[in-house]
Amino acid sequence: MRTSSQPQTDKESASAQEKPLGVADRLALISLIDGAARLEATESPAVADLFDDMSDLVDQTVKGSRIDLLKPEDSTLGFQVFQISGESGENLGRLHMLYFKKPIPCYYLVYVEVATPFRNLGLGNRIIGAFRDFATEKSAVALLDNIIPKEDPTFDIYEKLNWRPVEEITGGEIEGEGVFMIHVPSTMEGKDLKEPVRRLLYHLRRRRPAIDMRDNELMVRRTIQEFKDLYEALVTYFNEEIRAGRSTPVMRYMFTRFVTKFLGFRRRIARLIGYTGGESLEQIVLHPEVRGLPIHSYVPRGLASNPSFVSGDRELWLKLPEALKQEPARTIEALPNYRRPTLLSWLETRGFEATDPLTIGDMIDLGFDPTRLKEITLDGEEYIFERLQPRHLPAIERQKQLLELWAPELVGRRVTKAALKTNPPLLIIRDRGNSYILRRKIEGIHWEEAVEQLRTEPRLKGLNAALGIDRLVMAGVRGVREEVKSRVPAEEDSVADRFACFVSWDLAANQPLITVEMVGAYLESLWVA
Repeated sequence: MRTSSQPQTDKESASAQEKPLGVADRLALISLIDGAARLEATESPAVADLFDDMSDLVDQTVKGSRIDLLKPEDSTLGFQVFQISGESGENLGRLHMLYFKKPIPCYYLVYVEVATPFRNLGLGNRIIGAFRDFATEKSAVALLDNIIPKEDPTFDIYEKLNWRPVEEITGGEIEGEGVFMIHVPSTMEGKDLKEPVRRLLYHLRRRRPAIDMRDNELMVRRTIQEFKDLYEALVTYFNEEIRAGRSTPVMRYMFTRFVTKFLGFRRRIARLIGYTGGESLEQIVLHPEVRGLPIHSYVPRGLASNPSFVSGDRELWLKLPEALKQEPARTIEALPNYRRPTLLSWLETRGFEATDPLTIGDMIDLGFDPTRLKEITLDGEEYIFERLQPRHLPAIERQKQLLELWAPELVGRRVTKAALKTNPPLLIIRDRGNSYILRRKIEGIHWEEAVEQLRTEPRLKGLNAALGIDRLVMAGVRGVREEVKSRVPAEEDSVADRFACFVSWDLAANQPLITVEMVGAYLESLWVA
């Protein structure tokens, strides 16, 4: 899919072979899907045509150069990281920089990362100011690329912070894309920096292919435009229902699927180097009537094919409730949502109960789909169902094979003193356009959520400051990642990247499960799944 107004890079030209979908095309597809549902036809290929192309575009976009959250300094050609902390010690964000020693000392700002709880609080100016002051202390020039469109009211934000267009130094236009801004420390004022800065920009451009920021920027802009176009097509088609305040299963499903993909895109571009879309993602504002729609995560009955057992433990399959085997999607989606700490905290602040129905607007506010993980108890044991798109099944099947192969070898294995365990898929079921993966429920949470809880939850911040548990978590995850990469064949790097790491956590008390000794503390367990 492509909009004619978007620029096209060589990378995009090579990968975008299909004719772009215009508004009429999208409306026709939506009409086809809706009509098939009303006629109770077999599963409509138009659902895939409408949404899977968007998935491919998102995958293509996030393949740009990324920040490695575990080793940011190793992400691409030696980044340096500048941590931003508040007065009480909380992590506000980080600056990712490249340092040039010649022809003059220079710090080039690559990427600004603001911690999730502190976004939209006006920290951008303070962080840019901190970067400028840091470079001044090092007697180095500071350089950044103003990516804000000239027509945007905030385009002059850098000039207000005493940054100058680089042309004021070089004395003329700079060839190529980008609006470079520079800050010169007082120790260099009065010096002739024209030629050194020109050479500096030349060296920077040589590094640009590795940084790949410009491609990131263009791809993100293009993908945002695609999301905007798709949303407008959905609103146009369902305009009558929106105005009347009513909805159909197809309408709820389509808007839920749209928001789920949008949130996934927003989460994945957070690690892109350079331009991440930033506040421009806020261009997509859902109508109040759309925000109020109940979440509907599976294909309506009229588009559904028969449910199928894909793979796994058949004895466990036989233990499932009969209703679940007959109608997996409907039964699984009615199960309680997985009570992860972030969700429970959000529910508490809003006075909601865990059993309260949630809306598409709640998904937007949370930043993730709280219905994607469901809890179920079978023969007294607790399990988790995870909903995924069928396109991910080949990778899941390969992960299952590898985890089952490794399990005997990892008995007694420890990483940073923590016991290393596996949590492979036990069952894979397909129904209503989704795949449902059953795993055991473990006493652990995803490592990124663990770090966020340690740094933001008031009750945990003091404990974290005293024991440095977030550092233990990140060191453990680095060890797990190295273990996985050493075991996955080199030609399967994409599979290795899909493994997730979970750290030991007391879910009921919302605190890490750690062992404290005289020589320090360590996590009880680490899971790879």
